[in-house]
Amino acid sequence: MPEEGVDYKSHYDILCYEEIRDIVEVAVSLGINKVRLTGGEPLVRLHIEDLIELLSGIEGLEDIGLTTNGTQFAEKTKLLKSAGLERVNISLDTLDRKKYEQITRRDKFDDVMRGIEAALANDFNPVKINTVIMKGINENEIYDFVDLIKEYPLHVRFIELMPLGEADENNNLYISLTEVKEKIKNRERLIPATIQSNGPAVYYKIPSAKGTIGFITPISDTFCSDCNKLRLTSDGKLKPCLFSDEEINIKTAGKIDKRTVREKFIQAVKIKPFNHKDKAETKRSMHQIGG
Repeated sequence: MPEEGVDYKSHYDILCYEEIRDIVEVAVSLGINKVRLTGGEPLVRLHIEDLIELLSGIEGLEDIGLTTNGTQFAEKTKLLKSAGLERVNISLDTLDRKKYEQITRRDKFDDVMRGIEAALANDFNPVKINTVIMKGINENEIYDFVDLIKEYPLHVRFIELMPLGEADENNNLYISLTEVKEKIKNRERLIPATIQSNGPAVYYKIPSAKGTIGFITPISDTFCSDCNKLRLTSDGKLKPCLFSDEEINIKTAGKIDKRTVREKFIQAVKIKPFNHKDKAETKRSMHQIGG
């Protein structure tokens, strides 16, 4: 999030929970069976557990996930679990408290760690840690994150810095995960693995470790041909590609019409790019479209 904050959207500018449910019902009727709630930060949305409960009641929806910065997860764990949430991704780019405060401008490191502990204690599965590797900032912590999976049943996913919004202005921080993987292989034996997921990460086990390591490479090794995701923004736009400004307005005359929504989903799938390298021009930042 930029230090100066972002433009405020009123309650009337964003989809209400019932509208999101109606849109997801159409998506499920077309074959989509997994939904992930992301952000910005989804846990700042009032009574987010009510949305999860609405989605849980959709027949044919097999999986509801959440991506969060983890700062509020511990206090809401039981509500989220009882509403139907089973899996969680927690974003954490450093295991150093001072560095965390420098990166996020918030002294919330202990809250995040409590969130991770609460997710494990309440049997969320899988619990994934999303870590964006940045040159000169946290590349010296790679082994520390690897050691996490030896002690806890966590799935640490290293992610390449993507040139979106503020990150595009700091592309000197980019480091290829090929380098990261080679560094890990100098110390550990990586064994190909699979976990309960159909996302873009390529996973590996380490002998005797309790969790796995994943690599997500949107820059060095694009996975567009395997991408099966569509993104619905809070203001009612379908994004076929995270890297593109091409969006489809899913609200007609300010309302949700299921027949129109169905047509828009089909249209969005048809225009998904085979390679996003010629599409990296989005004006939206990651805090607007989520991880």
